[in-house]
Amino acid sequence: MSETLHSLRRKIKGAHDLQSVVRTMKAMAAASIGPYERAVAALVDYCRAVELGLVACFRHIPEVAPAPRRSARKIGAIVFGTDQGMVGQFNERLAEAVTTTLPSLGEVQTLWVVGERMRGRLDDAGFTIATLFQTPNSVTGITPLITELLLAIEQHSERYGLDEVHLFHNQPRQRATYEPATARLLPLDAQWRRGFQAIPWPTHALPEIIAGPRPTLAALTREFLFVSIFRACAESLAAENARRFAAMQGAEQNINELMGTLTLSYNRQRQAAIDEELFDLVAGYEVLRTDGASHA
Repeated sequence: MSETLHSLRRKIKGAHDLQSVVRTMKAMAAASIGPYERAVAALVDYCRAVELGLVACFRHIPEVAPAPRRSARKIGAIVFGTDQGMVGQFNERLAEAVTTTLPSLGEVQTLWVVGERMRGRLDDAGFTIATLFQTPNSVTGITPLITELLLAIEQHSERYGLDEVHLFHNQPRQRATYEPATARLLPLDAQWRRGFQAIPWPTHALPEIIAGPRPTLAALTREFLFVSIFRACAESLAAENARRFAAMQGAEQNINELMGTLTLSYNRQRQAAIDEELFDLVAGYEVLRTDGASHA
C-alpha cells in the first residue's frame, strides 16, 4: 500500500512539473502572437504605398514584350516552417502543399527552408534543400533573415538560373487555425506588371516621379520583394505561436484532468491505508481487552 501511495505521489509531482512547463510555453506563445500580428497589420499600409508607387512608375515606362516561355522551367521556393514542436500538423500540412504544388509548375531545382522540422519533411519528400535558416525569435529577427534569403536567391539565380521562385507559408485564421498559402515571388515579368496596372489610382491627381521612373522602379521593386517575404514570415510566426498556444491550452486541460484523477486515487488509497491501520488498532484493542477479561 505504501509503495502505491509513493507511486501516486511521484506521478502527481511529475504532473505538477509538466504543468509548469506547459504554462510557461503557453505564456511565451501568448506573448509572441501580438507582436507578429501587429507587424502583419503594419505591413498592410506600407505594402499599399509600395504598390501605388509601382503603379505610378508603370504609367511612365513602356511595357516590354514578354520573354518566350521555356518548356522546362526551373523552379525554386522559400518555405517557412518551424524549429520547435508542439504545433500539431503545422509542418506536415505545409509540406503536403509544397509537394503537391511545386512539381506541377516545372522542374523543382532547389528550396530555401526556414525551420529544422520543415527541412526533415521536405528531405523525406526528395527535394533539394539549398540552405536551412533558423526561424526568428522576434520581429526584429525577421529583417536579417529576409536579407539573407534575398542574397541566397540572387546568388543561386546568377549561378544556376531560375525561372520562378514561390513562397510557401502557413497563414493565420480565426480561433488559432491556419491554412497553407502560396504566392509567386519571381519573376517580376509582364504578368506581374499587368497586375499592378489594373490597380486604379485613388485620386484624380496623377502622381509625378521626381527621381525618374526607372531608378524609382528599381527601389520600389526591392521593397516589394522585401515586404512580400517579410509578410509571409510574420504570418507564419503568428500562425505558429497561435497554434502552439492552442496546443498548450489543450495540454493544460488534459494535465488538470489527469491531476484530478491522480489526486482522487491518492486520497482514496490514503484513506484506505488509514482505515486499515484503524481496523488493526481496534482489533488489537479488542484482543487485549478480551485477554484482560479472561485473566480477571
